[in-house]
Amino acid sequence: MIKGLDASAEPRRYWHGHDEEGGIWLFETVEEAGEQWAVRQIEIDPHRRVHKYWWRHLDDAHGFLTDQALELWEFGMTEISGEAFAQVWDTVSCACGAAPEDKVQRPEPAGP
Repeated sequence: MIKGLDASAEPRRYWHGHDEEGGIWLFETVEEAGEQWAVRQIEIDPHRRVHKYWWRHLDDAHGFLTDQALELWEFGMTEISGEAFAQVWDTVSCACGAAPEDKVQRPEPAGP
């Protein structure tokens, strides 16, 4: 499901939040059946270690790409720009040691 959503031409939304321990969360989401589903996720833990998840790297010893629709009230989520999300995604490496992935190419929306 996540790979299909990621490959779709559906609009993306981007979110930033934080948890009680001082961790920072960023998500790229696609709407499916009225809910926001994460297709890319960045977690920066309180020790500033970065963990990145998407369909090519769903999980590791630290965590995993959320497998539920996002509940936007969690982590004090606020919407951010796609450019802000991409800047973080493209410049940080996952602490798990996963090989750097290619930048994800977004499909162009269908024109009139």
